[in-house]
Amino acid sequence: MRVLGFGDNIVDRFVDRGIDYPGGNSVNVAVYARRLGLEAAYLGVFGDDDLGGFLREAIAAQGVAVDRCVVKEGESGVSTLRVDDGDRIFLGWNGGGVTVSEPLVLEGDLLDYVSSFDLVHSSVYSRSESELPKLAGLGPLVSFDLSSEEEFRTPSYLDRVCPHADLVLLSCSHLDESATRALLAEAVRRGARMALATRGVDGAIAHDGRVTVAAPARAVEQEQVVDTMGCGDAFLAGFAVSLLRGGWSAVATSAVSPGEEAIQRALHDGAAAAYEQCFVEGAFGRGRAAERPPVASMWRAAEHER
Repeated sequence: MRVLGFGDNIVDRFVDRGIDYPGGNSVNVAVYARRLGLEAAYLGVFGDDDLGGFLREAIAAQGVAVDRCVVKEGESGVSTLRVDDGDRIFLGWNGGGVTVSEPLVLEGDLLDYVSSFDLVHSSVYSRSESELPKLAGLGPLVSFDLSSEEEFRTPSYLDRVCPHADLVLLSCSHLDESATRALLAEAVRRGARMALATRGVDGAIAHDGRVTVAAPARAVEQEQVVDTMGCGDAFLAGFAVSLLRGGWSAVATSAVSPGEEAIQRALHDGAAAAYEQCFVEGAFGRGRAAERPPVASMWRAAEHER
């Protein structure tokens, strides 16, 4: 089984530690799938600056293939954050750099390459929405992270993504259970074959239009938490890998849901992966002393959670 992360990569700069860590939603899911024993690759654009080289080397060191990625002139994406009592607090970012401003277009040989995977994962941070229709019928399952911001939950945005996604992830720790269930139902109604909500310490809920399954979070002592960077991505990877190992595929999805028992097991496996991630610095370690941010960068307030 093979998983492809398609889209964003970024440097997570912890200002309280003075350390840069490699990351990005699409990168993280590929790395975590590899750690869970699957083959994995990342496909995206790297900046031609030093940080771009740092990102590429760090991802490859995790056993994730990066040989089909492209390097373009421009700066790498950088987000700044700090950790307060184990929780990561985003302070700002530079818009994602060249990875977001000049994303990859899937055509020709790249489409053939993508078709060789069992699951392709992307996110709202990748500007990959226009490429999703190309994946329909190509072979792989498609998962997509819808994050937590309201701009990615409007009917118009959901209509761009959900009809082309086998699984969408929504971060819902700020919503109560009733609102979470309503949002999952809306995503499925608009075309997603399955919707998954992570709710932090309140656990997770999955809905596929036929069944709704909830599971608690795996408890961890707050003082043991290194930071929560990547926990949502780890949950998604654990959830998806569990379903893949249970026989979930594009062919099976067109006919029938994975089933309540498989979804329950996947929620348990996702929680276990998120638990383990609590003890990791950054998204997957590999930190180095932080650079000073480029003077020309236009830093924006980051109100989202990745």
